Amino acid sequence: MISELIQSLIKYASIAAALFLILSAWGVQTQTLLAGAGIIALAISFGAQSLIEDIISGLFIIFEKQFSIGDIVQLNDFRGKVVTMGIRTTKFEDVNGDIKIINNSDIRGAINTTTNLSPAVCDISISYSEDIIKVEEVIKSNISRIKTNIPDIIEGPFYKGVQSLADSSVVIRMYAKCKEQNRYQVVRDLNREMKIIFDENKISIPFPQLVVHTEEKKEDK
Repeated sequence: MISELIQSLIKYASIAAALFLILSAWGVQTQTLLAGAGIIALAISFGAQSLIEDIISGLFIIFEKQFSIGDIVQLNDFRGKVVTMGIRTTKFEDVNGDIKIINNSDIRGAINTTTNLSPAVCDISISYSEDIIKVEEVIKSNISRIKTNIPDIIEGPFYKGVQSLADSSVVIRMYAKCKEQNRYQVVRDLNREMKIIFDENKISIPFPQLVVHTEEKKEDK
């Protein structure tokens, strides 16, 4: 990316230098041209402040290596993969395959989610009637199986314990680490593996229940 930027700068500088040499050979006073070019450049700079800001921001992004092509970046509510990087704009591809073009000066507070491994969290509910000790033993005995069936898991999976005591169930948590681009699929695969393991061991996963109490009306005597 840096080499392409340098080549682009050299290209435009060479064109400008060649133009001045040609005009000088034709007898045009280059001093007058330089003065005029300075005035024109000053006028353009006032009218193209946003363009200059985009270019400067792009240079900082490239030289500071804030993110690279292929990285997954979070920008406020938008999350996408870096497709192309230019000195004025950067293109991102979201989960739907749509391309979002963002001016470099508008890229602020970007989170590069591919710098470290990302967490994949699976919260699954069990009935209050289940023996939590038995459930934990079943989970721990199947850890290696889950790891084998989900090769995208890099660290884990780990059983983290009881996450919460909900209204109709006990919520337990499984945790793993993987590459950011695989995170959502690893969560789906964890959900699937836990459902299969619980079905095999007759561990019930409750559904929300609503208890309705009715008051009997007394008959008039």
